[in-house]
Amino acid sequence: MDTSTASAGAPAAAPGALSRNASQPLAQQLAQRFAARIQQRLLLPGARLPSVRDCARHHGVSPYTVVAAYDQLLAQGLLEARKKRGFFVRETRPLPSRAPALVESAPAPLPPPVDASALIRGMFQADARRSPGLGTLPAEWLDLGLLQSTLRRLAAQADDALLSGYGEPLGDERLRRALSRRLLDIAIQAGPDQIMSTVGATHGLDLITRAFLEPGDAVLVDDPGWAIEYARLSQAGMRLLPVPRGAQGPDLPVMRRLIEEHRPRMYVTVSVLHNPTGATLGLAHAHQVLQLAHEHDLLIVEDDTYALFAPNHAPRLAALDQLRRTIYVSGFSKMLSPAWRVGFVAASPDRMARLTELKLLASLTTSPLMDRAVALCLEQGLLRKHAERIAARLEAARQRCVRLAEAAGCRFVATPAGLFGWVDVGVDTERLAPVMMDQGWLIAPGILFSPTRQPGTLMRINFATSQDAKFWQMLERARETLKR
Repeated sequence: MDTSTASAGAPAAAPGALSRNASQPLAQQLAQRFAARIQQRLLLPGARLPSVRDCARHHGVSPYTVVAAYDQLLAQGLLEARKKRGFFVRETRPLPSRAPALVESAPAPLPPPVDASALIRGMFQADARRSPGLGTLPAEWLDLGLLQSTLRRLAAQADDALLSGYGEPLGDERLRRALSRRLLDIAIQAGPDQIMSTVGATHGLDLITRAFLEPGDAVLVDDPGWAIEYARLSQAGMRLLPVPRGAQGPDLPVMRRLIEEHRPRMYVTVSVLHNPTGATLGLAHAHQVLQLAHEHDLLIVEDDTYALFAPNHAPRLAALDQLRRTIYVSGFSKMLSPAWRVGFVAASPDRMARLTELKLLASLTTSPLMDRAVALCLEQGLLRKHAERIAARLEAARQRCVRLAEAAGCRFVATPAGLFGWVDVGVDTERLAPVMMDQGWLIAPGILFSPTRQPGTLMRINFATSQDAKFWQMLERARETLKR
């Protein structure tokens, strides 16, 4: 799932050029600029700084000035130099120790994932007008009137138990009944007792990890995929096994080889409107994934965070499998509002019993008030109508973004769909990101979505926040500069 911004927060406007008339030397000004970005989490741990030559050309200074600035940052412990690779933001927190591998063929440890907490903090700073890589709908797309009227209606109808009690361990019964009916729309049969509300989809994913995995277990993940999921699993002590993700789904030969060699316990995937590519799992692929799960006793966790952006007929693994080897996770924050932290998990009765016990120990219950508010939106069709309006608006936004991107010399490597587009800009987007940041634009470079931190020419855009022609014009200029 995605609780993302692009890199982690956006500046309100482009910073000014270095001043040759200031009392501070140019090297110190440059060092302070990078230090501020690192401290504000605009540059994440592990991020690569521009090469000395690129940085010098971009800021109009000599290479010696850049070297002096980088030396200051090295001395402050903010950077580290890697031989023949360049300068990188220093990791500030070590990962927890991992349990030893139980098989000789365990893969080499992956590089630490992008700092998840930094990405999450970025959500609270991002300006959608300057964040084409944003992970959520912009505020002006949300139906605040719907949210306000729902809360007023809830306040008028709420009984004493709803206002004063903890609520039920599984969550509000009205919500679970409404969710059971909603799941039938996407061909998943799950009674209210097989559904548990959570504090957003991320809470559900975390409970599943804690309930069904142990440190040292191997877990299959999509590549590309979402950095917070990589970080969450890694910090829990899991070994990540990246499976290349294509237009139809995971690379099945690679997936089979990884399963046979490393015997993973779980596969965590976004099957519908995949983040970041926007692709949806093909039906034939879905059947083969389930066959592999059956053959090798693999638990599949289907993160359907973008369910409300997708057609009901899109293939879901949980619909084909009916929760035998799948656990289904979704939520409402992406569509209703990030402030409404309501998600849910649907699972078989035996797995739901384990999840409920863990939820009780971790958080007692979820908010009965927020559960009931979402129930009202579902019962009265308000959520469905809002989703239909968003779908129509996104379709127009996608068409505009495709025109602007192609005019800027970029191409989509996956068919544009849903909220996100996966764009090839022709230059290393890790190098492109600081150049765009200097102009006040926060992009989402492909390295954020790589479990092995592989740089490349791809980036994610949010169709709702990438419609400004000025962004694409600046991108085209920056790209041409980097090519030279």
